[in-house]
Amino acid sequence: MARGQAPFPARDGAGERAVTVAPEPSELAWSRSELMAVELAAHLRDDDVAVMGTASALPQAACRLAQLTHAPGLWYIAGGTCSVNPHLAPVVPSCCDFDLLRADTAIPLADVVLLEGRGDVLTVFFAGGLQIDAYGNCNLVAVGEWSRPSLRGPGTVGLPFLSRVGRVLIYTMSHTRRTFVERVDFLSGPGFLGGPAEWASAGLSGGGPALVVTPLCTMGFDPGSLRMRLVTVHPGVDIDEVRDATGFDLLVEDPVPVTAAPTPAQLSILRDLDSDGLLKGV
Repeated sequence: MARGQAPFPARDGAGERAVTVAPEPSELAWSRSELMAVELAAHLRDDDVAVMGTASALPQAACRLAQLTHAPGLWYIAGGTCSVNPHLAPVVPSCCDFDLLRADTAIPLADVVLLEGRGDVLTVFFAGGLQIDAYGNCNLVAVGEWSRPSLRGPGTVGLPFLSRVGRVLIYTMSHTRRTFVERVDFLSGPGFLGGPAEWASAGLSGGGPALVVTPLCTMGFDPGSLRMRLVTVHPGVDIDEVRDATGFDLLVEDPVPVTAAPTPAQLSILRDLDSDGLLKGV
C-alpha cells in the first residue's frame, strides 16, 4: 500500500464516512493554525525523521503537508500511538487517537523511547511547554515553586531527549508573557541551556532548538548569543505586539519581514487532510 493511502474509511456518527465537498481555498481566509502548520512544514526536509508528543495536531498536519509537497521522503512518528506516517484525513487533536493507526505501521512505545535516546535516528523533535524561555528551554512539569506549584503539567515525557536530536521545532498556541519567560521554572526539555558557555560545556550531541512558531510570529535563535530572535511577524501582527506578549528581551533586527501567507495549493491540501476543520478554529 502506498504511503498516504487510507486502508479503511473514516466514519461519521452513522458508521460511514460523510462525503463533503470542500470549498475552494480562495473562498475562505486561512486561520492562524493553518499558517503555523505551513510554517512548520516549510522547515521539514525530505530526509527527516520526526517525532512528536501527544497533543500535536499542528505537527501532524505539518508533516503530512510536507510529505505531499516538497518532502515525500519524510518519516514521522505520532507519539501516543507510535504510529509511523499516519495518513490523517481527518486530522485528530491527539496522538493517542485510535484513528492514527491508519498509518504505514506502528512501533512499540519502548522502541520510540530508545530511538529518542540514541541520537542518530531522529532528526526533528516537535516540542512545546507550559513555559518556553529565551534560550529555547521548555517546561512541561510545573510553574512556580516546586513544593507549591501554581500549575502542574503532564511531566517531562520525552522532552529530556531534545538535546540528542538534530534540531528542535518548538510550537505553541499561547504567545503570552506567562508562556515566554526569561528562564523556565523547571527544565524538562533542554534548549540552549543558559547560553553559549553552558551549551558548549555540556557537550550535547543534538543541534538544539532551530525554530519557534506561535500565532503571532516565527522566531529563531541568534547564532552568537543563542537567544531567541524574531524572524517574521505573521500578517496583521506588528513587532510591538510580539514584544508586548513576550516576557524577555526578544532580539529584533530591522527590517522584520512578514510571514508568507499559505498558498491556495497548500490550503487545499491542508483542508483535504483536515476535513473536520480542526485547524480552522484559531
